[in-house]
Amino acid sequence: MTASAATLAAAASASLAAPVLAPSGRKRVFVGSNTPEGILTYEWDPATGELTAAGVAARLANVDWITYSPSREFLYAASEVDSFNGKPTGAVASFSVANGELEPRSAQNSASKGTCHVALDRTGRVLLAADYGGGSAASFLVTDGRLSPAVWTEHYSGHGPNKDRQQSAHAHFASFSPDNRFAYFNDLGEDCIHIYGLNTTAATLTPAGSYKAKPGAGPRTLHFHPNGHTAYSINELDSTVDVLEWSNADGSLALVKRIELLPAGYTGDTHACDTVISRDGKSVYFANRGDNSIYFFHADEKSGSLTREGRFDCGGKIPRNFVLDPTERWMLVANQSSNQISVFARSTETGVLAKEGKSFPAAEPMCILF
Repeated sequence: MTASAATLAAAASASLAAPVLAPSGRKRVFVGSNTPEGILTYEWDPATGELTAAGVAARLANVDWITYSPSREFLYAASEVDSFNGKPTGAVASFSVANGELEPRSAQNSASKGTCHVALDRTGRVLLAADYGGGSAASFLVTDGRLSPAVWTEHYSGHGPNKDRQQSAHAHFASFSPDNRFAYFNDLGEDCIHIYGLNTTAATLTPAGSYKAKPGAGPRTLHFHPNGHTAYSINELDSTVDVLEWSNADGSLALVKRIELLPAGYTGDTHACDTVISRDGKSVYFANRGDNSIYFFHADEKSGSLTREGRFDCGGKIPRNFVLDPTERWMLVANQSSNQISVFARSTETGVLAKEGKSFPAAEPMCILF
């Protein structure tokens, strides 16, 4: 990793450790909800692992993803709707964060329907949006927390061999390289990750190739390991993980190993979905819907290679998103179909999760943000 990449990575890690404080002195947690209420708010007690509902933070329909600005002054959201401002697109919105409360700041149309994910680059100037339903991607220039209209858009047209899920392109997740020079869009429908060069001044993207996953795999999300050169792409449709080597020369991704998540003989429904990596890079977790499990691996800090350690029940149904709290003593799981957030104690030394946790009501939770 270059010095600049290391500096950016350190800044990103530091921001994760500085959650918004609730007025009571507890930590404030925001939850994206796939309901008309949009963004819910909770107070978090890190001593006990308790969540206390604190109402609706912002009304924006069908919020699939939320993320902070680097300074945590602003919050950005993806709204997976089919129409916004009279146009057949999803929406992206920004909010000011003050004293644990959200105030609307701006909202814009994305490129097409079903906006399911947003990602902000490390300068805080470029927001990317992925549109699952319309199979498209968009970028927005951010100025003082306000979003410009879409600066760049791309409409993908490919498909994959799975006739039920890959009849067309489905952009599902946006991310940035460790040095912030490249942008990535996981396309579940085309079995690929689109790669772009990033211009942070103009918020424009330039094609820089693609990574081809196994046909029918359905790459859903991409997460970079703290070592600065390893990435994990979780494949929804066959519940596998592609361990990738990232090149800082051209932003390309190369397959190192493909890992099967499911236990031998499993024949039930399965849809892998998300990834969590501990700050020290030693623990990596993958969530899988269908068997409603969290798979735990030990990661080599230098190589990023994975060793299977265990499998834990997620505490509910359809674990859409999951996170570690800032102390990394707790894991919170957004169980979408059972309308609950489950909380499990975690050993900071071994990474092992408690077999049993506790759950708190949440209407269709999609994304948890400290």
